[in-house]
Amino acid sequence: MFQRISNSWELVKESLRVLQADKELMVFPIISSIGVLIVTLTFIFPLLLTGFFDSVTQNGGEIAGFLVLFLFYVVQYTVIFFANTALVGAAMIRLRGGDPTVSDGLRIASSRFGVILGYALIASTVGMILRAISSRGGVLGRIIAGLFGLVWNIATFLVVPVLAIENVGPIDAIKRSVALLKQTWGEQIAGNLGLGAFFGLLVFGLFILAIPAFVLIASLQSLTLMIVALVVFLLLLVLIGLVHSTLNGIYTAAVYQYATEGKVSGFFDEGLVQNAFKQK
Repeated sequence: MFQRISNSWELVKESLRVLQADKELMVFPIISSIGVLIVTLTFIFPLLLTGFFDSVTQNGGEIAGFLVLFLFYVVQYTVIFFANTALVGAAMIRLRGGDPTVSDGLRIASSRFGVILGYALIASTVGMILRAISSRGGVLGRIIAGLFGLVWNIATFLVVPVLAIENVGPIDAIKRSVALLKQTWGEQIAGNLGLGAFFGLLVFGLFILAIPAFVLIASLQSLTLMIVALVVFLLLLVLIGLVHSTLNGIYTAAVYQYATEGKVSGFFDEGLVQNAFKQK
């Protein structure tokens, strides 16, 4: 338990070293978040104004609803994978001794846009299938969907760096991801990445601290102070999310480098990267 906490902290520190060298890497999660927000609003507002949801509910237009949801998935995933590919591509430049810029990351992602779109279509199809199994299969369906979702996440863990670095199509990228994990230690993945555990604890700690703070502010009966506190709390959550996403992209790039080259850059300890996924 304490060893995992220690490893999590080491992963955060070593990923932060890369982020400190290239602070502009945080631009990519911001682009992703803004893009997802725009996509969501672009879909929701027209559908609400035209009464689409009421029409689907009353007239049983399941096919139309399915197609709209699928299109939403595709566009949203494309935005997310594009930003992630840009982030990982730029991080790989740094890990290989270069000095990346935001334009470098965007150039890498733009050159792979067709493949990213193809992978978004595959991921959307998988997501729709798992959603259907979960919603129509009851408790058993949710369990099956959860298990298959876990398998899918493991299998595609290295897809983004493959998309960023290697000249392969989306299906071959998935196959390549699985092969790389098998070649190293992918068969023993436990699903408890150190970065995820660390930031999960960080968010939990923030909520624990926020509860008594809000109670105290409420006792002062100051609406202005309450609004300020709420804004600060939300900004901290956003900041944590952005840093987590950035460090996760950096770490994924390090894992890919280890899997393909058998080594990691001087920013990471090789043993820590390898052991983060399996319990010896």
